[in-house]
Formats: sequence, C-alpha cells, structure tokens
Amino acid sequence: MKVGFWFDPLCPWAWISSQWLVQVQQVRGIEPYWDLMSQAILYENQDLTPEQRDTVREMIKPLRVLAAAEQRYDGEAVPLLYAALGVRFHDRGLRHRLDVLPETVGDALRAAGLDPALAAAMESTEFDGRIRRSHEEAVSRVGPDAGTPVVEVDGPAGRVAFFGPVVSPAPRGEAAGRLWDGLVLIAGTPGFSELKRSRTQGPIFD
Repeated sequence: MKVGFWFDPLCPWAWISSQWLVQVQQVRGIEPYWDLMSQAILYENQDLTPEQRDTVREMIKPLRVLAAAEQRYDGEAVPLLYAALGVRFHDRGLRHRLDVLPETVGDALRAAGLDPALAAAMESTEFDGRIRRSHEEAVSRVGPDAGTPVVEVDGPAGRVAFFGPVVSPAPRGEAAGRLWDGLVLIAGTPGFSELKRSRTQGPIFD
C-alpha cells in the first residue's frame, strides 16, 4: 500500500508519527512516500507578534534544504535527511535553537550522506514554490483546519487522508500495526471527520 506522509521537520508530533510509520512499514508492509508541509505557511496569516513572525520566517529553512536534496538526488534523499534532522531537532532538543540552525542542518546533511553545501538553500527562495505546492496538496486532502502531519492511505472507497495521528510516544511493533488498522478503518468510513480528546502529555521521543 502506498502511503503519503506530509511533514514539517520542526514539528515534534510529525516526528513521532514518522517513527510510528516506520514501525508500521515493518509490520504491515506499507510503502511510505515523504512530502513537505510547512508550519510557516500554516501560521503566515495568523495574528503574530513581530518576534513570532521572525521565528516563523526561520521555520521554512529546513524545508528548503529538504527540497534542494530532493532535486539534487531523488525522493529517497528526503526520508534520509528527515531522519537525520529529526534526531537533532527532537531527540537532541535542538528544535528551538534556531541560532545554531546552519550548524544543525549541515551536521544532518553529513550524517545522511548528502552534500553539506546544500545547507546554502536555507537562505534561498528558489524552492519556496515547491514547498507551497506540496503544502497546498496536503491541505487539499484534509481541509484548512488540519496541521502537520497529514497521512493519505487506501481506504475501502479509494484514497483517504487524515491529520495525525497525535500520539506520544510512538507505538512500536504490533501495537503500531493495530493503531494503523484502526485509523485506516476510521478514515475510510464515509462521512467521518473528527475524533479527539484533550492532550494530557507532551511529545515523548523514545
């Protein structure tokens, strides 16, 4: 089964969901493809302070490097670089350290076996159109109220998509597979739109 996964590398919930999806790949034989979604675009029309707007402008930079890696190599470079970025941003707690973003991204590129010179894409708008098109594609699947990540799967009546899952920590092994089975069943139910409860714990990177 082909499974679409749209993510922003700075989103902790997307990172946890991506770790869950890797587990699902092992126990359910899915074939994920990884695409880009931007928190910066999600926030761009919100009422933000000048400081918040400066932060949001920085948030697109890792996505630019992912898009540059995709162009230089191929789609296989995206999950490799995302994995290296996720370890640094989330497992090592550097997500809020935008002051060391160039060093973090360069280190991730080297760890992924990619050209560290691609870090220069952070300061270029060359790939912003590509990022926005991918982001809008994800939003078209689930509607404007959703965030990152977005997952698209084969349902009983065709392709269906949903935001999430927001889960912490990532289920592993057969527990990951059972969550997958349930989500595919729910998402494929005609007319289904929402299932939610209050969040009681923050992201756990295990």
